[in-house]
Amino acid sequence: MTKSPLTTPAITLGTWAWGDSGEAGDGYFGSALTESGLREVVEKAQANGFTLWDTAAVYGMGRSETVLAKTLEGYDRGEYQLSTKFTPQIASNSDAPVADMLKQSLMRMGTDYIDLYWIHNPADVERWTQGLIPLLESGKVRHVGVSNHNTEEIARADEILGMAGFRVEAVQNHYSLLYRSSEKGGVLDHCRKHGITFFSYMVLEQGALTGRYGPENPMPEGTSRADIYNDVLPQLRALTDKLAALGQSHDASAADIATAWAIAKGTTPIIGVTKSHYVDGLVRARSIELTGEDIAELESLADQAGVDTRGSWEREMQ
Repeated sequence: MTKSPLTTPAITLGTWAWGDSGEAGDGYFGSALTESGLREVVEKAQANGFTLWDTAAVYGMGRSETVLAKTLEGYDRGEYQLSTKFTPQIASNSDAPVADMLKQSLMRMGTDYIDLYWIHNPADVERWTQGLIPLLESGKVRHVGVSNHNTEEIARADEILGMAGFRVEAVQNHYSLLYRSSEKGGVLDHCRKHGITFFSYMVLEQGALTGRYGPENPMPEGTSRADIYNDVLPQLRALTDKLAALGQSHDASAADIATAWAIAKGTTPIIGVTKSHYVDGLVRARSIELTGEDIAELESLADQAGVDTRGSWEREMQ
């Protein structure tokens, strides 16, 4: 049984991009990463209380988990929390595929337990949720969540776990100013009602809401995110200009405001950080208080942009 409730910092650190090989243009994000640079990220984040690290077996097919473990070396295991995922699409054909994938993650991350383990998508709620129960009973997993699930699927997963004395403690879905399907489909309300922590990923839309990119400065060619966002950057100008203007009034950046919006909506944003100075923005974001008027204007501008950023792996939550 889980002895204590899930507790998390205001912002979770995402390491999806850490699965890139380190060579520019090679990987989903085209990130040129170094071990020393990521170590600086870890040190600054840990020092500022950002101690929950989110990854997945499928990010770089294990590379993200391996790199994260390397950069956390030297820290006591109790000083940080690890969040990783079981992805049904890469499951083995064994009798215990969830346990098998967890075992591989534990080996890559050099630990004997995961603080928060996820079912990455609802390929088969009945089948995969059951696989979490022995992991919770063994203590190899402390808390569990579901990702990319709708309200009905979350409730069913919770019911399955409940028969063994456990529960869904977290939901992780795509949620940003540009993509609010979980809000419109009732997932956020369900989480509030049942005391489930909602983790919002792609809050910054892979950089599109940071103000860094625009028609004159597109995302790196040859990357997946460039294919998705570069054509719609002109439509986002009014929104990113407003984010930047609000940022100036708070001595912050457009990215900080987008992150603060996600916090104001009652979610725990997962922010990908590849440079240490990005952590400074997270420190600012967690202290920014947006007004109801600010939130309404940002959401109106986002709606007016008319951009659909639903991922190829995602379904509408309605």
